[in-house]
Amino acid sequence: MTLPKLHVAVLMGGWSSERPVSLMSGEGVAKALEARGHRVTRIDMGRDVALKLAEAAPDVVFNALHGAPGEDGTVQGLMDLMGLTYTHSGLATSVIAIDKELTKQALVPHGIPMPGGRMVHRDELFERDPLPRPYVLKPVNEGSSVGVAIVTEGGNYGNPIGRDVAGPWQRFETLLAEPFIRGKELTTAVIGDRALTTTELKPKSEFYDFDAKYTDGMTDHICPAEIPDAVMEACKDIALRAHRLLGCKGTSRSDFRWDDERGVEGLFLLEVNTQPGMTPLSLVPEQARHCGMSYEDLVEAIVAEALADAAARAPQAEGVPA
Repeated sequence: MTLPKLHVAVLMGGWSSERPVSLMSGEGVAKALEARGHRVTRIDMGRDVALKLAEAAPDVVFNALHGAPGEDGTVQGLMDLMGLTYTHSGLATSVIAIDKELTKQALVPHGIPMPGGRMVHRDELFERDPLPRPYVLKPVNEGSSVGVAIVTEGGNYGNPIGRDVAGPWQRFETLLAEPFIRGKELTTAVIGDRALTTTELKPKSEFYDFDAKYTDGMTDHICPAEIPDAVMEACKDIALRAHRLLGCKGTSRSDFRWDDERGVEGLFLLEVNTQPGMTPLSLVPEQARHCGMSYEDLVEAIVAEALADAAARAPQAEGVPA
């Protein structure tokens, strides 16, 4: 789809823990669109976002927000009510995909391999382990590895976990506990209806946390991953199936752990990110480059899908009062 010259509002920033990343993503997207001759209005998400969007009156909104409320369905619902065309996934998909437990409920019955585990209240952690060690504790609806803790037998959290020890239990009342899967960190991007490739992430810190993701030099990206062809194809197949099952639009990124001692059977999907980063260190642009797509091409492809999806849905809106 060849794009006409458009007025694009780039929505970025916000007040989630991922605000700095969103600002970097948004600025990169804005510059790419301007380089292609589009008119861009930059909007730093605030409580007056509806007013700013109405004043801008763009042809399309590029949603470059990460975390709530830009990734959890809140902004999507607002833009639906305003009749705006916007990139990435819609309301229902966003609500499900940001919630790791809801994502499991949506995907596991369709044969998508995901770790077991259960939800726990933080008070339980101060009495006993919810799972045999080692296990992982994570907030149910945060991205970018925010608030993730790996609880090991010889770790410094205590046994049971100390109430005053720093960790996600001090910020979140409810956490998802999952078995720790040894092995490699893998990720696969989907653009439109195509899985690109798989990258192995080798953090230089203990694990692939927020700092490792967004600090230059903290993580080595092996793209494409040096893994068996069968595992590569399994990553791409699972990522594409998850993208379709959840109803993702534009682009998504599926994150995996792979126990390399178990072959394909050791591959587990951890989560699906519906608003993957678009920063200089981000994985989706990196995989797109590997597949011959420039950053500007990637941004325009995401916008083009949003326009095509809006056009396909337009007949359903006939008769709806303005």
